[in-house]
Amino acid sequence: MEELFDVLNENGEFTGKIESREKCHKEGLWHKAVVVFIINSKGQVLLQKRSAKKKLWPNMWDITAGGHVLTGEFGFEAIIRECEEEIGIKLQKNDLTFIGSVKSTNIKGEIINNHFNEFYIANKEIDETKLKLQEEEVSEIKWVDKEDIIARIKDNYNGITDKDGCWEYLVKYYEWVDNKL
Repeated sequence: MEELFDVLNENGEFTGKIESREKCHKEGLWHKAVVVFIINSKGQVLLQKRSAKKKLWPNMWDITAGGHVLTGEFGFEAIIRECEEEIGIKLQKNDLTFIGSVKSTNIKGEIINNHFNEFYIANKEIDETKLKLQEEEVSEIKWVDKEDIIARIKDNYNGITDKDGCWEYLVKYYEWVDNKL
C-alpha cells in the first residue's frame, strides 16, 4: 500500500494537497515526521539499528522508533503506529510526552526529506529480548546509557544517524531531567 502524506508549505501549514511518499521525496515537498525515544528508569535510551536494506542510514544506530505522519494522522498516532510496526511496542497516547519540534532538510542521493519533525519521550520499562522487530526496518535493538549516547552525539554522531535536531532534543531532555533532580 502506497503511503500518502499531507503536503505542507515551508511554514508547516497544510496546503490541502496529498501526495505519495515517492513524490514528496523526489520533489522535496514538505511533510511531517515523528521520533520517539523510549527511556527506562536507569536513564538508558532504547535504540534501533537500521536494516541494511534501508535507503537512508543503513546499518546505523537510530532513535527508538519513528517515521512519517500519514495523511489525516496526528503525530502521536504516527508514533503509536510506528512503534508497534517497527519494534512491537504498544504505546498509548498517555505514554507520550511531546518535547519539541524542528524543521529539517536531509538530502541523500535522490531523496529530499523536507520534514517538520515532532519529538516525543516515552518513559517505559521494556524487555528488549521479547520485542518483535520489523526486519525490513530494524536489525537490532539495545539499551544505551545516557553518557554513551551523549558522547556519540558530541563526537560528530559517532555510529549514529545524523538526523537534524532529534539528538539535540534528547540531550535537552536529559538536561531538563538532571535539573529537576
